[in-house]
Amino acid sequence: MKRRGTGVAFIAISAFLISTKYISAAIFGSGVTNWDEQLFNGMLDYVGNTLSNFSLWTLIIGIVYISWGEYDELKIEKNNSEE
Repeated sequence: MKRRGTGVAFIAISAFLISTKYISAAIFGSGVTNWDEQLFNGMLDYVGNTLSNFSLWTLIIGIVYISWGEYDELKIEKNNSEE
């Protein structure tokens, strides 16, 4: 897999992880009859920050991989134009 594809895969994993955090909080509070913002924030606190941290790291890794792939492509184009 090329670097761009790997970067896109990491960004997709990041989106999956962040959505998993919110889905987990919603499942945790599925038995509640009255929903409000404070209650949902409490459920998010109960789920924790681990998924958010992993999501942030995979997003950063994905952006780095895409940038790396673009840099390599520009370098190849520059070498081809000089020849």
